[in-house]
Amino acid sequence: MKSKNSWFAATAAFLFLVNANVAMADNCTTSKATEKASAGKTAHDSDVADIVDTAVAAGSFNTLVAAVEAAGLVEVLKGEGPFTVFAPTDDAFAKLPKGTVEELLKPENKAALQAILTYHVVAGKVLAEDVVKLDSATTVQGSDVAIRVKKGVVMVGDATVTATDIQTSNGVIHVIDSVLLPPSEDTGE
Repeated sequence: MKSKNSWFAATAAFLFLVNANVAMADNCTTSKATEKASAGKTAHDSDVADIVDTAVAAGSFNTLVAAVEAAGLVEVLKGEGPFTVFAPTDDAFAKLPKGTVEELLKPENKAALQAILTYHVVAGKVLAEDVVKLDSATTVQGSDVAIRVKKGVVMVGDATVTATDIQTSNGVIHVIDSVLLPPSEDTGE
C-alpha cells in the first residue's frame, strides 16, 4: 500500500507540473513547443525542460503546482517517465466547488489529492494522434478514463482537450479545461 501511495503521489506531482505547461499553452508557447518537437528535438535534449520545470516556468498553473507539492509528487514528476499528463488549468480548478482545493491541500487529505492527480496521468508518451484513436486509457491511479471525439473535439472524461502535445523531457502534456475526478471521487464515496 505504501509503494502504491508513493506512485500515486509521484503521478499527482506530474499532473500539477503538466498544468504549468498548460499555462505556457495559454501564453501562446504551445506552438513553440510543438515547433521544437517537430524540428527533430528529442525528449532528452538539454533545452527541453521536464514536466515540473515546464509547469513552474509557465506561471499560470499555480494551483496545480501547489497540489503537486502538497501531494509530495515533485520528485516523481521530475523522474524519467515517460508520462502523459492531462493537465487542468487554474481556470479548471476554479470550476470546482468553493473550498474544494483548499480542503484537498490539507495534509490529512494527501491520499485523496494523490488519487485525483494520478487520475490525470497515463504511463507512457501518448501523442494527440494516438489519443484520438482510443476510447479509454488506464490512468496511474488505476481507473480507466473515457476518451471520445465529439464533433471534432477531443474529450477526456468530461473535460475538453484545449491544447495538445506539449513536449517535455520526460513526457507530453495535453491541456484540459476541467479537473478529472476518479470514479470514487465523483460519487463522493
